[in-house]
Amino acid sequence: MADFRWQALDSHGRSKRGSLEADSVRHVRQQLRARQLLPVSIKLVDATPRAAQRFALRRSPGMRTSELTLFTRQLATLLSSGIPLEESLSVVAQQTEKARLQSVINGVRSRVLEGLTLAKSMAASPGAFDELYCAMVAAGEKSSHLDEVLLRLADYTEQRQQMQNKLRQAMVYPCVLTAVAAGVIAILLVTVVPNVVEQFVHMKQQLPLSTRLLMGCSEILQRFGLYLLAATTLAALCWRHWLNTPANRLRYHQWLLRLPLIGRLSRATNTARFASTLSILNASAVPLLEAMQIGGEVLQNAEARRRITLAQLRVREGSTLRAALTQTCLFPPMMLHMIASGERSGTLDSMLSRAADNQDNALQQEMALALSLFEPVLVVSMASVVLFIVLAILEPILQLNNMIGH
Repeated sequence: MADFRWQALDSHGRSKRGSLEADSVRHVRQQLRARQLLPVSIKLVDATPRAAQRFALRRSPGMRTSELTLFTRQLATLLSSGIPLEESLSVVAQQTEKARLQSVINGVRSRVLEGLTLAKSMAASPGAFDELYCAMVAAGEKSSHLDEVLLRLADYTEQRQQMQNKLRQAMVYPCVLTAVAAGVIAILLVTVVPNVVEQFVHMKQQLPLSTRLLMGCSEILQRFGLYLLAATTLAALCWRHWLNTPANRLRYHQWLLRLPLIGRLSRATNTARFASTLSILNASAVPLLEAMQIGGEVLQNAEARRRITLAQLRVREGSTLRAALTQTCLFPPMMLHMIASGERSGTLDSMLSRAADNQDNALQQEMALALSLFEPVLVVSMASVVLFIVLAILEPILQLNNMIGH
């Protein structure tokens, strides 16, 4: 809803002024005519400063993946029941309890009432609807199968949310284990080790090399622990600032793709996302070049995006999709052969869908492999550090026992 100031003439020709809350200018005219008033001028009230408007544009309210999925499915159900688009949006807005989501949906509805298409109305809220979403909606409007496209889009959004949840859950245990390991070692060095080793220092005997190294590490951590923490935090902030530069981020992502295990995991993640996006866009009748452009933009790796852009240029020049993707050196042979088979038989939609499923399975396998290697390595590393601490403490005790025995 927006505020409008109006000027109108009544049945006696007298001028009247006022303000109304409405979805659009047309909605204001309808309300005035219902009051037996003839509209003369209608102006949108713009009480927000320009700086605040720019900030609001940048910080437009968004939707969580679960909220976007529910909204899409509800809208598709209403449209498939024959309810007009404006009324369907109004019903979904009324169904929503959160004011933030109601604001987004009502904004889309007001722009639809002004005559814009649903895709353009959603594109005006980039925080809630990304380019992929708007492209599919536009394709559904052009093909007059908006309800079917929205249902397909809801399924895709749910699958993407499930994949993100699996990735987060897979990363929780390693992160917690790393934090616990670092915390335990830090507590041992700061509190336990100094009290134990101090007993040997008072005896003024020559300590073993391992004990002296342990004492040095403990002393450094006690004296400069806060400084080391501050330096680590500053280094992380500097690293993040360095990555904000596109050229630096591209070099870093190129290096990531060359790593043995992390590179394979990065390629699997990005190719699975590209395959899923390309599959859903192509099935929604989005042109291939546009689908490749949108599919490339959803990738997280800058080097992968650059290679997909080059593949898009090759397809525009007349190359087949399989040949263009082969030159990126990102996709596995199985997916490339499936795409080539789909291009030859005219069943690219179904082959892309199968390829997307295969890439999702491959990504899960790569994640399982990475975790199966990372967890034992971390446990062994922690055990090695603790073993070093224990040996560094026991070695002077054993030497003392030998001296007493002799």
